Amino acid sequence: MVPAQLTLNLAQGSVSFKFTPEAAQNLQKALAQLVQTLKATAQAPGSTSKPSPQKPIEYQYTGDVFLEIFCNPNIYPSPFAAKVLVTLRDERIRLSTEAELTRVIEDVNQYLEQVG
Repeated sequence: MVPAQLTLNLAQGSVSFKFTPEAAQNLQKALAQLVQTLKATAQAPGSTSKPSPQKPIEYQYTGDVFLEIFCNPNIYPSPFAAKVLVTLRDERIRLSTEAELTRVIEDVNQYLEQVG
């Protein structure tokens, strides 16, 4: 079975690459964990104690290309404001850019609907 193309919509354009459904499910879980971490951090306003720092979320996939998605949840007030650093590379090209977390989640969900 040939992997389908995952398209990530970025702030300026988009990028498509071969991605497996299993990798997409793993990415979906990592993004859900990030959203939960961001929600937990956002729940703290109003309390006098400072929220404890959260570990950055880092997802990596190696296939036809190397994909890394990284986010430090400590710098965003909510999941809706969060951005992730997307790095995509192979032996010929490297792309590093930011993307909105909510947009990446939508793109992964749409991919899983198409292949499901």
